[in-house]
Amino acid sequence: MDTSDLTPCRPQDFGKFEMTHRDGCARLGKLHTKHGILRTPTLLPVVNPNILTVKPRRMLEDFGYQALITNSYVIWKHDDLRKRAMEEGVHSLLDFPGVIMTDSGTFQSYVYGDVEVKVDEIVRFQREIGVDIGTMLDVFGRPDMSREEISSAVQLTADRAEDSLREAGGEILLNGPIQGGLHEDLRAQSANMMSNTTHLGRGFSVHPIGGIVPLMESQRYSDLFTIILASSSELPSSRPMHIFGCGHPMLFPMCIALGADLFDSAAYALFAKDGRILSEEGTHRIDTLVEWPTHSRQISNLTPNDVREMEKSDRTALLAKHNLEVTQRELARCREAVRNGSIWVLAERRSHSSPYLRAAFEKVSESMKLEDSSPISSRINTIVMATNPVRPSSEPFSSDIYNRPHIRHARLLMEQRWRMPGSWSDGSSGPPKEIAILQGGNPPWRISHGQVVQNILSLEPRTIIFVDTPMGLLPYSLEDLSPWCRVEGGEDIEFMKSEEKTILRSLKKIGLQGINVSYYGPSNTDYEKNQRIRSWIERCSLVDKLSILCGVNPLDGCVLTEGTDTRHSNTGRPVNVFKDGKHLFSPRLNDGGISLALEGAKALHSLRSKHVGKSKKSQSQRNNTDHPGVPSVTLHSDAVPFVGAGRNVMHGFIEHADSWLTVGQPCIVMDLEGNFVAHGTSNSTSEEMAVLKKGVAVRIREGILEKK
Repeated sequence: MDTSDLTPCRPQDFGKFEMTHRDGCARLGKLHTKHGILRTPTLLPVVNPNILTVKPRRMLEDFGYQALITNSYVIWKHDDLRKRAMEEGVHSLLDFPGVIMTDSGTFQSYVYGDVEVKVDEIVRFQREIGVDIGTMLDVFGRPDMSREEISSAVQLTADRAEDSLREAGGEILLNGPIQGGLHEDLRAQSANMMSNTTHLGRGFSVHPIGGIVPLMESQRYSDLFTIILASSSELPSSRPMHIFGCGHPMLFPMCIALGADLFDSAAYALFAKDGRILSEEGTHRIDTLVEWPTHSRQISNLTPNDVREMEKSDRTALLAKHNLEVTQRELARCREAVRNGSIWVLAERRSHSSPYLRAAFEKVSESMKLEDSSPISSRINTIVMATNPVRPSSEPFSSDIYNRPHIRHARLLMEQRWRMPGSWSDGSSGPPKEIAILQGGNPPWRISHGQVVQNILSLEPRTIIFVDTPMGLLPYSLEDLSPWCRVEGGEDIEFMKSEEKTILRSLKKIGLQGINVSYYGPSNTDYEKNQRIRSWIERCSLVDKLSILCGVNPLDGCVLTEGTDTRHSNTGRPVNVFKDGKHLFSPRLNDGGISLALEGAKALHSLRSKHVGKSKKSQSQRNNTDHPGVPSVTLHSDAVPFVGAGRNVMHGFIEHADSWLTVGQPCIVMDLEGNFVAHGTSNSTSEEMAVLKKGVAVRIREGILEKK
């Protein structure tokens, strides 16, 4: 076990949360505490100090759990535990050197009725025994409560918040739980009140979503995901979101995809005591098993019958260790999926594990189509817009493909920003005379339909060409752009064709109704490329990618790309674009996106300045336009020399960020006067740049000072 993260954080970092990787609202992060850096997403095993099924130190050293959660109310109420905790501290009491979070007794009030401890008393006790992350005493909202009762619980929890923060002081981090039952608006209201409560400038560090255990016990996963969406719609991205009491591995991918950072559960021990084992796809009773449906180091050398014949205490400990290992394995799989941009696909795959989980996943997918002002729609929109629309990985085909967030984002950008060519391959202008739809064949379409495209444009240059893909119509100029060009699914995809009414509806959506439409199949034969048509297609591709991925007005793109020269790869694909000997752009071969060179970034900055000036007010006036220009980040003056020399832009040094920043796509960096400083790719949304205080906000490619 690597213990490097167990060293205390720097005083100036105490309580800060930073993102290191992200896939939409799913993220890998670091929460800085006095007992080390807690890396998320992760689960905190629930430890009952009276019943140690697995010793806490073994959880750290054998299974890699950096943190655990125990109940401060149980310790407070038990005289011997309380005395030891006050004298030795909670870390010594549990023999655990990692991060310790404590609950407050709220769950005990749900199970047993009212607790005896006072609101300020339990927070003070947590502070005195040296916990890393404490929890205020909130009011548990049961699903069967009336709206009036739930509303009262939300308000009472909020009323207790400031006193709890006052008692915590600056010594411990504090959880600010979100209540609200099954009511979306009350969940959002609770999140808003709790996230905005402060004392002496200090707010809560983590926001657990409470009151959900009864839902998971009855497999009401649709309600669970609705609550997560509604609650997170009003939570700041600078604080981790904790799903209280959620610990089944099959729920992790979807919860993480929706933005969950932390989980906790006693299921590993409770299920083991009941003779049940966890797997990524469900729960299994061992009493009838002949072979193991899932594996771990704990049971690999034993048969189910061997385990059944053990003493109950030994069997419980063994199965609990298995459950801890399986839990860590699925969390590792989720973290890797965030790194490679496949967390949503993993959630799709896990959704087939249970009919209840599948129904819940489908409900979330259907929510992608909502266009109202509800908390659910707000959060769904955040997930979509926070997702990098371009990625080099393959796109597995399934019935769920259209509602993946990055695909919806890519389609939205295409529908909003794509425009028909300003002139045609023969140099003429005017409206199009025909629309050609390429059907059949697999990508790359430049190979399967290259000859067809050349024949079409030779006969009628004023033709707009689209590819009929499994994800909808795609302008042929973007035929190498991922995710469209990366779909994998066997031969069935090759013969998929959209219905004509679907195609006409899609054309109408982008303003191309009333034009004659023709359909063409593939032709894989070799052909002699017409250089004029090839150059025109490459220029259209460049203009369209600048427009869709960088927000550049197509007319500006046409002016900027006039008279450019292109260097091609050995396979004939464009890789570098020059103008007057200066390198402007690099079309990327791995995902079809576009990278700016320093001169290209400066040119886009000049275009932006020409249209909007340099003031923040004029920038914000462009927020609602289709082509607001290349997005920018404005630096605090202290950071300008470092970023200008090529260092990354760090959170906490940003004065302003354009709302149309696209995660993973190009942006420019300016000083307070609007002067160009550097360019790179955004690692965060504008909202995240406004609240996060640590971590990389923009990954810089080049700074202007590097060329001096």
